[in-house]
Amino acid sequence: MKRVLPLALVVATAALCGLTVLHSETATSNRTPQFDKEEVKVWKTVVLPNQPLQMHRHEHPRVIIPLVGGTMKIVEQTGTSETHDWEFGHAYWLPANAPGTMHADVNVGDKPIVVMVVELEKEK
Repeated sequence: MKRVLPLALVVATAALCGLTVLHSETATSNRTPQFDKEEVKVWKTVVLPNQPLQMHRHEHPRVIIPLVGGTMKIVEQTGTSETHDWEFGHAYWLPANAPGTMHADVNVGDKPIVVMVVELEKEK
């Protein structure tokens, strides 16, 4: 009889393998484009502990889908911040940034955070 591993075990194994590769091949937080269409842009972001993404902005709203969750602090250029706890298996909505503002994404945990970002290019 053929045995099938539960989906959770497969996902956990893939995540652990991905983290092993991440530590051995990547030393900095980064973004990897997945595709860029007129309606939507998608990229994978890896944010390592103590290695925030540089200041940037989002002209359009976006959905965050954690592949490896954690606690992310979004620090505005003004110094104000908000903290998000992102869990695997959930999706999170973030609005477009206010005009003229920028922010950095800071992983306040001790493990890498990996998310897919789906930005809706036709929305404001």
